[in-house]
Amino acid sequence: MTEPEHGPWPAGRPTGGPPARSVTLTDLLRVPLHRSRLVAALAAAGLLAALGYLLLVPPAVTASAVVAVRPVVTDAFTPSGAGADRAVNMNVESGIATGTEVVRRLADAVGDDPRDVRDALEVEVPTGGQILRFLYRAPGPQRAVRSVNLAADAYLNVRRTMYEQQRAEMLRSYDESIAKVVAQQGEVQKRAGGARDAAVAELAGINSQLTQLNAARTEIAAVDVNPGWVTQVAEKALVSSAGSRVLQPLAGLLGGLLCGVVLAYLWESVDRRVRSVGDGREVSGLPLLGTIRRPPLRGARRAADADLRYVAMAIAERVRQPVRVSLVTAREDPTAFTAGLAVALAADGREVFVADDSGRVERLRAAVLGDRGRLAAPADPARSVVPKPRPAGTAAAGGGPVARPVAARRPSPHPPGARPSTDPDATLTLPRETVARAVVNGRPVADEVPVGLGRVRFGSWRQGADHGLVLYNAPPAEADERGVSIARQGTAVVVVERDRTRQSDLRRLVERLRAAGVTPLGFVLTGNGRA
Repeated sequence: MTEPEHGPWPAGRPTGGPPARSVTLTDLLRVPLHRSRLVAALAAAGLLAALGYLLLVPPAVTASAVVAVRPVVTDAFTPSGAGADRAVNMNVESGIATGTEVVRRLADAVGDDPRDVRDALEVEVPTGGQILRFLYRAPGPQRAVRSVNLAADAYLNVRRTMYEQQRAEMLRSYDESIAKVVAQQGEVQKRAGGARDAAVAELAGINSQLTQLNAARTEIAAVDVNPGWVTQVAEKALVSSAGSRVLQPLAGLLGGLLCGVVLAYLWESVDRRVRSVGDGREVSGLPLLGTIRRPPLRGARRAADADLRYVAMAIAERVRQPVRVSLVTAREDPTAFTAGLAVALAADGREVFVADDSGRVERLRAAVLGDRGRLAAPADPARSVVPKPRPAGTAAAGGGPVARPVAARRPSPHPPGARPSTDPDATLTLPRETVARAVVNGRPVADEVPVGLGRVRFGSWRQGADHGLVLYNAPPAEADERGVSIARQGTAVVVVERDRTRQSDLRRLVERLRAAGVTPLGFVLTGNGRA
């Protein structure tokens, strides 16, 4: 039988294009899961950064002190009215508390830079009250307590100095006025010689004015210029942390995780991989021959073996011997898949020749020996390819001589190795793998491994010229063109590895096959790692 002729490559995809597919939550989570190493690395980096910050940077604490602002009046026992907040302009007091003079005095006291002091100092003004709440943030509790108490004292000292200066100016003004009035009084007394009535009246007015000035000066001198007092002194037991140190590692972990997810999406937009069957169909435009699931789990190995048998049936349905099938990939190594496919095809009685010209024959043989116990179906007597013996006296087809019955040889009751020897120097006979080697002109040509009802042979591409079913373990097409070249003499199966094969590489491989005049049977989507 000959291989069926390949039809022409389709002119193009349907004009309608692939049907629109709704994006689900699973599709959104698939990218971070496939880029889990990147996401985990950035999450670990964020966690380590947070831990390093906690270890290297001392914890910032905040201490607070409360100052009650007192209005300065001439009569302290006179009520200021119902609106207590109108007696003192608290906005002005807050500005003075954070002003240059207070910051300078505090910086000189603690020995810090004024800019750092200004950033660490904060003053709060509760609504409707004459209270200033001083807050100071520092690396340690002792320093924070000392600094905030110094800030409250500095504000009171500055405000007291301002009131004292105002009082001194007022007293100086009264003293000057009293001195002038006293001078006038002396002149009037000198002129009070002749017109006593007029001088006495003028002198009485001057004395009254002098009495009023002295009374006003006495009131100003008696004014209490105390601007207020500290109602709550900062203490170590009252300091509060500037942030929960337990939440900071969690924040670093979540921040790194978020950055990892964003970077995973950006990387995925640049480096697109084949993630599903839909991606493989959309990129390659080829029919699906089968998918092979990931085998790492205990129960998934049996499912992956069943997937290989289904792929073998799909390929066997589409080809007729003699056939040459080139298993081509973009950048991946199809050795494991080639060995599994050869075992699955040979299990039903086929003779499969596995060809390789890239030095991977030993790996192919080892993989076949490892897979034949699982993939090969048990021998069925009804399907045995060995002819049954004919009864005595029955003529052979074609008038040949009559076959003589062959006496069956009874098996030995004690086969080698069945009965252990008591001799300590006896030689132990171990079972040996059955690997036949065909010999032509005294040279080995190809290895042969029995698999189920068939057999698998190994060799180069030239050695498989006389075999009916040849699987060529093609090298990656990105670096070697032999796979595509051999596919021109038969057909090709494109092997795609999930999460590893890039969509651009797969698209370029299919275009190369198309340009070479090859119509592939389809593509097989395998799991990560060994197929």
